[in-house]
This record gives sequence, structure tokens and C-alpha cells, in this order.
Amino acid sequence: MFLKAYYPLEYMVATLNNGGGFYRKELYIHEASMHGASIKPPCINHSTEVCVIREKTIYLGLSMISEIEQETIQHIITERTQNGFYKNLYDFVHRVPLSIEQMRLLVRAGCFQFTNRNKKELLWEIHAILQPISKRTQQEELFETIAPVWKLPELIHSAADEAFDDIELFGFSLCSPFDLLRDIVPSSLRAVDLKTHIHQEVCIVGYLINTKRAYTYKGERMYFGTFIDLDGHWIDTVHFTSSALHYPFTGPGTYEIRGKVMEEYDFICIDVHYLKRLAVIDRE
Repeated sequence: MFLKAYYPLEYMVATLNNGGGFYRKELYIHEASMHGASIKPPCINHSTEVCVIREKTIYLGLSMISEIEQETIQHIITERTQNGFYKNLYDFVHRVPLSIEQMRLLVRAGCFQFTNRNKKELLWEIHAILQPISKRTQQEELFETIAPVWKLPELIHSAADEAFDDIELFGFSLCSPFDLLRDIVPSSLRAVDLKTHIHQEVCIVGYLINTKRAYTYKGERMYFGTFIDLDGHWIDTVHFTSSALHYPFTGPGTYEIRGKVMEEYDFICIDVHYLKRLAVIDRE
């Protein structure tokens, strides 16, 4: 509790590196962001196997990339420790012997963000430099090689592409989940506004964090829900038997929530009468 109160960013990083806790890793990253941290994808020049914090910047660990090999992580860190930061993609390729498949994972995960090149350009460049073989061998070069320059057509890598890469490789997106909604957000109400709507019917949008199943005194199933609003603050909901039956949770995502605002002992929650998961954009 002391660490969480006085060193929240360090605490969140330590929790992530300990495998998370009750909540998904995504939430601890969100909490760190709410405490002022800048969240960066894994970086070949700053990341280690686990997450690291440098002042108020948190770099995700290389091990968070799905299907990345332990040998790949060790090669990256060992070479960087011995010979310094990587200058660009070409420099990295000639210093670290990796298969083209592992290189593609690193690019898609944002590990070369420091080059200010878009991912599609980097992916094209990888295929131009490497042969599609399973493994490469590292070779010492007498003189520093100059990276060739290719003239490429305009390759657009959108924010949606970025988000779907994140979801595929990390299991969650580093952007706001509300940015991925297909349609206009049906309500701009925030959790901070609920105090002025006690005993009133409201509509609010929330990103689902957790659900808890419970039972009434009659043995009927009901639920409690935890969401975050458009500003990243908590929304608490209660779903009594009728609501739980007719408007069930339908998986992770963002929901439109309608119900009456209730307050008890300064605790505010929404007695949910209607619940609908909102559609998100697809990659196409």
C-alpha cells in the first residue's frame, strides 16, 4: 500500500513484471497512464525482457510480444550491452542474427518506433535485406556498412493498423478502446457527472474491466460490473436478475449502459436496466 500510494508508477511496473495480479495486465498499464506515465511499446534500445521505467516513461518488456523467442530477447540485450544502441533497422539486422519471422514480430510490435519510419516501410525493408530462411548467422564486418536506400511507394500505416497489431501481439491495444468504436459514442456522460444524477436514469459508455457473479436471497443469479469511462475513471454497476437475464455481458469490450444512478454510503453505482456491447471497427 505504501508503494502504491507514493511510488505508483514503480509499483505498477513491478506488478506487471510479477505477472500481473487480480486484473489483466492491460489495466495496470492503464493505471500507470492515469498516474502520468507515457506508455511505449517494446524498444530494441530501451527494453529488457521485462517492463522498465525511465523517469515517467514505461517501456513494455520484449517478453510481452506474442511468439517472441527467448533466444531472440537474449541476442538483442547481449549485443546492445556489448556494442551500444542500435542506429536503425539495417544496423540491427547486421548485428543480431534473427529469422525473418522474428524480425517481423519486432517490427509489428513497434520495437523500431525510434526510427520514425512506418511499419509497412520497415517490413518491406526487412524482406529486401533478408532472405526468408529460418536462421541467420552473425558475421563480423571489418568496416561499417552503409544502409542502402530504396525508393518506395507511399505506404500508409493507420492508427487502426497499429491497434490491431497491439491486440494480436500483446492481447490489448495501447490506444484508448473508445478509439476503436465503429459508430459515434452514444453518450458523453462521465463517471464524475453521476453525482449530479442520483436517482435519475442515465446513459453512459464504459469499457468492461471485470464482472463478479453473485446470488440473491432467492438463489437467483445477478452480477456486479466494473468499467472505465471515457476519461479512464471507474464506473460501478449492479445487474439484478431481470437485467442479467435479458441484457447479459457478451464478452470483453465497450458497452452502452443505461440505468438508474444509486448512492449508498457515498458509494455511487448504476442499477442497470439495459446493456449493449458496441461494435468496433475491423481491420479492413
